[in-house]
Amino acid sequence: MSSEISKTRKKILDSASRLLLDGKGKDVRMADIAKASGVSRQAVYLHFASRTDLMIATVRYLDSLYGLDERLRRFREAVTGLEILDAFIEFWGNYLPQIYGVAKALMDARGSDKAAAAAWNDRMTSIRNGCRRTIETIEHEGLISSEWTKDEAVDLFWTLMSVENWERLTAECGWPIEKYVERMQTVVRSVLIQEV
Repeated sequence: MSSEISKTRKKILDSASRLLLDGKGKDVRMADIAKASGVSRQAVYLHFASRTDLMIATVRYLDSLYGLDERLRRFREAVTGLEILDAFIEFWGNYLPQIYGVAKALMDARGSDKAAAAAWNDRMTSIRNGCRRTIETIEHEGLISSEWTKDEAVDLFWTLMSVENWERLTAECGWPIEKYVERMQTVVRSVLIQEV
């Protein structure tokens, strides 16, 4: 029975992912997801208590499909603050092309769709937590520039890592991913790290 539940849950998540991308996050209803999955609306609600739960689960499902844990390995294994900083920027800059379609869909829909906003906030909170871990390590090592408080440094780093900034630099300005990663590492170091 649990194998069948897993198959049904996967079908629902696959369909939700596809519809979210195809519709750019707008007006993806539970009924649409059920129809695309070949199950009843009740079956969708058996697996997900609300549309918000389904949207969050969909984003996390995509993280699993795209190997988020493996991609974060270098960041998690880094020891010094500067290693953590470089690893985080490298991870995020290279991961965004994989998730950009869903991120853009959620970003566009979040103003009018509470479930999309909740899924967006869930992911952005995770990114902010990564920024906080990085800055806290750098601060602990005494490397944060005296011009910044820890909270201000987290705010700035998180803002620099935003999907909107990545989108502007890569999609609109045409920067290759490698250039984005290298330049962001340089910018963050030059702004937040004190000269030794």
